[in-house]
Amino acid sequence: MIHERIHDETGSMPRALSPADAGYPSRLAEVPDAPGTLHVHGALVDADALAVAVVGSRRATPYGLEVAETLAADLAARGVTIVSGLARGIDAAAHRGALRVGGRTLAVLGSGIDVIYPPENRRLAAEIAERGALLSQFAPGTPPLPQNFPTRNQVIAALSLAVVVVEAAEKSGSLITARLAAELGREVLAVPGRITAPESRGANRLIQDGALVAMGWEDVVGVLPERWKARVTATAGIGRAGDAAAAGRGALEGEPSGYRSILELLGEDPIDIDHVIERSGLGAGRVSAALLELELEGRVRQIEGKRFVRIGRG
Repeated sequence: MIHERIHDETGSMPRALSPADAGYPSRLAEVPDAPGTLHVHGALVDADALAVAVVGSRRATPYGLEVAETLAADLAARGVTIVSGLARGIDAAAHRGALRVGGRTLAVLGSGIDVIYPPENRRLAAEIAERGALLSQFAPGTPPLPQNFPTRNQVIAALSLAVVVVEAAEKSGSLITARLAAELGREVLAVPGRITAPESRGANRLIQDGALVAMGWEDVVGVLPERWKARVTATAGIGRAGDAAAAGRGALEGEPSGYRSILELLGEDPIDIDHVIERSGLGAGRVSAALLELELEGRVRQIEGKRFVRIGRG
């Protein structure tokens, strides 16, 4: 049995939590129609409150898979828990990205906790149970019925501070997750794709309808509430990094003169990011990533209007 296989690999058994239990996720408990029973295989920790969902198409393109894995890895390496649905395609890539850098990830199932779907993700599910958690609101033995997934998507949205859609067709379950997230007051972001690609029409439509554009991890962290943004950690090395993160590290570490030039441009008077880009001579992506790293380190503060001031002399 799948359940027995996971038990053998992790050395733990699933448990059931109610909203009254201390281990039940507080953000999930606050939403209407929170699951009365949440089956958990693995460990839920306080740090999982800093969570971002990365979701998308089951029929993902190579571009989408690369973006999802890289984005999840970049976020997880900075202490963000990645939430997704263990589906083929984008979901699985997001989980793999978090695990690759030693980060935490939660998989919310549309089946019983002992029924892993799709079956090719059994090994991935076992790794998640070891280094994060599998979650299900459905009784053990419940098959992955189509009607289960919209309610599963509500749990994904509820657990997260923000939802990022990487690729999604026009009629995609990921769009349901995005809508539910917006209804719960969560931030919704989407990764833009080719306008001729069917896999990107849903994500591009989200952007047309007002979703924020996600070009890299810094865009996601940048929209988090301040008290959660402050808990994101700066990092120097996270395995195979994304272009935006690699550019940021180049400005901060590999090119100290670029790092210094940005700091030297900032003072007590606010300066907007366009002026920083123009005066520094660095690209927009590198400046954005560098400023966010400096903000996380407590050396720069962002104020209204994407303007920045330097803190102290560091």
